[in-house]
Amino acid sequence: MSNAQRTAVVVMAYGTPRTKEEILPYYTDIRRGRPPTDEALQDLINRYEAIGGLSPLKKLTEDQRDALQRELDAIQPGHFQVFLGLKHATPFVEEAVAEIVQQGFTRIVGLVLAPHYSSYSIGQYMGRVREAAAPHGIEVTGVESWARNDEFINFLATDMKKKLASLPERTKVLFTAHSLPQRIIDGGDPYPDELRATAELVAERAGLTRWSQWSIAWQSAGRTPEPWIGPDILEVIDSIGTTRTSEEPIDGVLVSACGFVADHLEVLYDLDIEAAHRADTHGLAFARTACVNDDAKVMASLARMVANA
Repeated sequence: MSNAQRTAVVVMAYGTPRTKEEILPYYTDIRRGRPPTDEALQDLINRYEAIGGLSPLKKLTEDQRDALQRELDAIQPGHFQVFLGLKHATPFVEEAVAEIVQQGFTRIVGLVLAPHYSSYSIGQYMGRVREAAAPHGIEVTGVESWARNDEFINFLATDMKKKLASLPERTKVLFTAHSLPQRIIDGGDPYPDELRATAELVAERAGLTRWSQWSIAWQSAGRTPEPWIGPDILEVIDSIGTTRTSEEPIDGVLVSACGFVADHLEVLYDLDIEAAHRADTHGLAFARTACVNDDAKVMASLARMVANA
């Protein structure tokens, strides 16, 4: 079978520096070519140091790519070839498409390793693939949302029940995802609805029968002058810690970072260190549900979505 008869799959993710020397160019790329201040750069370096020096995201993303390839091979041997395209690090999305063109593929399916559709995130990833592929006449389709994917929901709910069993009876569950600029949401973007859909399905499956047992928070907002959607998770933890009453006593917080599908800086630092510390200052027990990473059942389900696309 020639590559013209096969399908190229571009698996996309945010990217991360692979060495300490790459932190500056990575941060500069995030800032659209504007180098960060020395203070901002040092703050980012300090965060990486706090989780061991660098993020494990590079290996985890590659593991996800490899798992997806295995699952696609099981569905239709030899038909799919998976390429990795990153937003802020090499191999960039455009580099992945260039390799696909060089190898003679004529069809691309895009999959972003983020479950919740937003024009600001998944829309941008898919836009970059289509823009790079268009001059070559390559057809591009994509999986634009997997917020309601059954295996994804089951993975989160199963781990949630396990974690809740080890926490105080009166524990509040907080579902989180990366915040976005408020202007995006004001323009009608479905991102908050996507997150709420995941939260409602997980809460139901985990047995959280009362709305007061869980809520939604946002995290890791960009450091820009414009407002980002909230409430921020640290503010929510502060509110829980300072307004506990006999009518609604809360003794613990369980965070489900369902907007993230791999352990990386926004999870390992923003939650496991920063949010955990904030909970501790209020005497609240704290835990976090696991990230998908390369869970076999979730990867198999995503492979079926890609094949159907």
